[in-house]
Amino acid sequence: MLILIVLGVKGCLDARARGALSSYAGNVTQIVHETQQTSKRLFGKLSEPGELSVTDFVAEVEADRGAMDSYATRVESLSAPGDMKHAQNGLELVYELRRDAMDEIAAKMSTALGDVGAKQATAKIAAQMQKLLASDVLYGQVVRPEINGVLADNGLEGDDVPESAFLPEGTKWLEESSVSAALGSVSGSSGTATPGLHGLGLISTSVNGAELSAEAPVGVVVEGTPEVEVEVQNQGESTENGIGVSVNVNGQTVKGTIDSIAAGESETVAIPLTPAPSGEATLEVEVEAVPGEHVTENNEATYTVVFE
Repeated sequence: MLILIVLGVKGCLDARARGALSSYAGNVTQIVHETQQTSKRLFGKLSEPGELSVTDFVAEVEADRGAMDSYATRVESLSAPGDMKHAQNGLELVYELRRDAMDEIAAKMSTALGDVGAKQATAKIAAQMQKLLASDVLYGQVVRPEINGVLADNGLEGDDVPESAFLPEGTKWLEESSVSAALGSVSGSSGTATPGLHGLGLISTSVNGAELSAEAPVGVVVEGTPEVEVEVQNQGESTENGIGVSVNVNGQTVKGTIDSIAAGESETVAIPLTPAPSGEATLEVEVEAVPGEHVTENNEATYTVVFE
C-alpha cells in the first residue's frame, strides 16, 4: 500500500511538472509567433515602403519598437519550471538584444530619413542589424535546442518551440548601403521633408522637479527611481512625430520618445534613470533631429547633477 501511495504521489508530481513545462513552451511559442509578425512588418516596410510618408514610416517603426519592448517584458516575466531555468536565461538575453536593437533603430530613424546626420544615423541602424543577427544565432543554436531538449527529456516532444529568426535570411540588411537604399525610397525622405521650417529646441531639463542648469551643479534628492523630465519645443512650421530624446548619465544611455509636437507647442517626456545614480554625475541630454532640421545646436545640453 505504501508503495502504491508513493507511486501515486510521484505520478501526480510528474504530471504537474509536465503541465508546467507544457504551459511554459506554449507561452514561448506565442511570443515567438508575435515576434515573427513584427519582423515581417518591419522588413516589409523597409523593402516596400509604398506611399508611407516620413512621419508615417517613423511612427510605424516606433510601434514595432513598442511591440518588441512588450515581448521582452513578457519573456522576463515567464516562470521557468525545473530544468528550464538555464534556457530561460538565454531567452531573456535573446530578447534583450532584440529590444536594444529596436530601441536604437527607432531612435535613429527620423535622423536617418532627414538631412542633418543622416549618414551617421543610417550607419547606426545598420549596426543594430548585427545585434539582431546575434539574437537569431543565440536562439537558433543555443536557446531553442535547450528548451526542446528539456521538453523531450520530460516526454513532451510534441510541444517543441518554433524557430525564430527576426532578421530575414541573407546578409542584405547587414550592409549599410542596403539600409540606406531602403530608407531613400521612403516618400519625402532624402532631403525632401515637408515644406517649411523644421526645428526643435531643448527648453528645459529637470530631475524629480529640480530644474537643471548648464552653468552650475544642481543637487537632487533621490527617493526611489529618479526621473529626468525633458521639455522640447517644436520651433518649426509643421507637426513633428516620433521625437527621440536620449539621456546619458556617466556613459549609460536611456531613451524616451515624444509621440507628437504641434508647430509652436512644447511637450515633455519623463525618462526614468535605472539604476539610480549616486553622487556627482554628468548628465547629457540630446533631442534627435527631425527631417529637414538644419540647426541642431540647441538640441542638446550637458549638466552636472549631485544625486543625494
